[in-house]
Amino acid sequence: VVMAFPIHIVGILKVGVRIANAVAAVVQGDIDAFESLFNRHRNRVGAIAGRFFQQPAQIEEIVQESFTKAYFGLPQFAQYKVDSFSAWLARIAFNSCYDELRKQSRKRERNASEFNEHERQELRALATDAPALESTAINRDLANKLLRMLSAEDRLVLVLLDVEGLSVAEIAQLMNWSSPKVKIRVFRARSDLRQ
Repeated sequence: VVMAFPIHIVGILKVGVRIANAVAAVVQGDIDAFESLFNRHRNRVGAIAGRFFQQPAQIEEIVQESFTKAYFGLPQFAQYKVDSFSAWLARIAFNSCYDELRKQSRKRERNASEFNEHERQELRALATDAPALESTAINRDLANKLLRMLSAEDRLVLVLLDVEGLSVAEIAQLMNWSSPKVKIRVFRARSDLRQ
């Protein structure tokens, strides 16, 4: 029996085979194959980092760190075939962002005085008009200031849920947390933003 697949499914399968071949080649020492993976996935990793950091240098640092971790982790990925390369790399990128946020939170004091009077008024208006402040804030600078006030874990879980659109179960799997822990983090982060 020969099965016919729609054209888009065939294309996805071909891409998957090319990525699997590139991963196998990298494990065998082919640097050009890794460059191919880097070029194919660089923008996605950069977009993930851009959700957490504004400075191009920080974003580039996360991209480099993520791909460095991926390069050295490829033998384990190839051996266990845990999930798709793209999902695996995204997990590495999110974890790299999380690590950097934790480093920064140790250095930065949470302080509401960062906001000027106009920003405080805008916050009050948004808080009374919108139930989900973190997802409806129009002013990106203001939203970023708010998110920077959260702990690294709380900021990460809000970005994954509200910006990346992941479900609680997906976040739990990605972070190796339980679903209740994710829900508690979301509740705590939203409560902190409303205060």
